[in-house]
Amino acid sequence: MSVKSDRWIRRMAEQEGMIEPFCADQIRYADDGSRIVSYGTSSYGYDVRCADEFKIFTNINSSVVDPKAFDEGSFVDVKSDVCIIPPNSFCLARTVEYFRIPRSVLTICLGKSTYARCGIIVNVTPLEPEWEGHVTLEFSNTTPLPAKIYANEGVAQFLFLESDEICDVSYKDRAGKYMGQRGVTLPKT
Repeated sequence: MSVKSDRWIRRMAEQEGMIEPFCADQIRYADDGSRIVSYGTSSYGYDVRCADEFKIFTNINSSVVDPKAFDEGSFVDVKSDVCIIPPNSFCLARTVEYFRIPRSVLTICLGKSTYARCGIIVNVTPLEPEWEGHVTLEFSNTTPLPAKIYANEGVAQFLFLESDEICDVSYKDRAGKYMGQRGVTLPKT
């Protein structure tokens, strides 16, 4: 496997629709000239943005967190340009970008250092070959203070690893349960 460069990412996005919407350059400033957390194509990856739809975890119902029987009442839905994550809690969001992963590619997500230095950890499972959809992102606030994340700014970097062999069975072949997801998607079994 090899990590793919900015040229490969641009080609796959522009010719194959791998990332939509796609920013060929790295964007560091808002339209008004203010600095933002960067997003777009980097040297060996793509920095994604989160949309303005958040599900903030709350324990007001004293629910047990169970991936086999997840209680949607454990979240408060927020639509905003910012999300305040309570201390030692988390929220879910989704990428602005819609992905179509090629059959020979595995995609891995890493958090951006700007957020990591504030105690905000991003968690996403790998995007498997031939998976497509909006990516559901999880942001953990590891601090004892409220933490802020910004919609429509960079939140995580995706790395694309291309194999020299095509996989025998892709996510699409298995009819994976998260195939084609749109919006923030809760756990499914």
